[in-house]
Amino acid sequence: MSSQSANPPSPPVRDLCILRLSALGDVCNLVPSVRALQEAHPDIRITWVIGAAEYSLLKGLEGVDFVIYNKKTGFKGMRDLGRQLKQKQQGKPFDVLLHMQAALRASILSRFIPARRRIGFDKARAKDFQNWFVNEQIVANPQQHVGEGFLDFVRYLGVQPQSLQWNLPIPVEAEEEAATWQPEQHPYLVLSPCSSNRARNWRNWSTAGYAALVDYAYEHYGLRTLVTGGNSELEHQTFAELEQLASAPLVKAVGQTSLKALLCLIRDARLVVAPDSGPIHMAVAMQTPPLGLYATSNPKRTGPWLGREFVANRYPEAVKKFLGKEVEEIGWGQRVRDPAALDLITLDDVKERLDAIMAASPDCLKEQKERLDEN
Repeated sequence: MSSQSANPPSPPVRDLCILRLSALGDVCNLVPSVRALQEAHPDIRITWVIGAAEYSLLKGLEGVDFVIYNKKTGFKGMRDLGRQLKQKQQGKPFDVLLHMQAALRASILSRFIPARRRIGFDKARAKDFQNWFVNEQIVANPQQHVGEGFLDFVRYLGVQPQSLQWNLPIPVEAEEEAATWQPEQHPYLVLSPCSSNRARNWRNWSTAGYAALVDYAYEHYGLRTLVTGGNSELEHQTFAELEQLASAPLVKAVGQTSLKALLCLIRDARLVVAPDSGPIHMAVAMQTPPLGLYATSNPKRTGPWLGREFVANRYPEAVKKFLGKEVEEIGWGQRVRDPAALDLITLDDVKERLDAIMAASPDCLKEQKERLDEN
């Protein structure tokens, strides 16, 4: 792996704090940066300030001391976290804070983290005035995937990542939990049909489209579908509609699995189908082919780090139809704020990507990662 960034000389770092609270996909994409730092500096001490759900996904990551911040606690929680860190550090500041979340709430929280050096994104990526809260910025590296953006912090510290490594820990109890949901002796795909609801940030495809894909996967490849997701009303309603529309058998695990068990289910699946959401990045971490559905966000930035050729991508068409421009004419992270953009993804698009995954080696992501590591 290489980068064209020219980084300044950096003093040694022994005690480092990462600030990245959310989301599930982003923290998955950040893990290779942690692994690169640990590989280069085996004695480095890493503290990671993280959200509660994200912690439940990464809990047990070797060599990392997690400190949880709950955004519902507001300023009081920030003050409490600051006191906790001061006690943990015995009054000594961290050598470095890697402020890896360009959001105003995270920036305010960063002021409660004692650190000599505060490093944030470069000007183009430092959203929500993040540059006001740091004293150093990483080198600009335009039009990068989110994961590469995290690796730019590692490069800024003088470490050249040699490979992409996740190795997410999975406890025995998660293996046992996952086994209760897996279709016995049947190959299966994991379908996570719903992304989290955010203001004017539409990502979810049609339930009818998912149902037709479920039937196609079963009829052509014998794949059963295991449906996962959170415990929201939308996700339960989506499953109920799927059950009515699909003829193929479904396994309902919606709102019933831990994130560690979901990692197991994803690891053992033939593929994962999901919109722009955490399970796509979890699939990459577990080296399972990701069939992502993208129309309102750019998969070159927020899509799967590996296996991007398996994405059903209608983002360029959506940009042209709803923004009246070509992709090259808009900002790198710009979204299409129209729910009708998802209608541009056709059933044939998704079938073709499923066919491509089934024609590829089950180890295709592992092989792709090895080629990337060599380069």
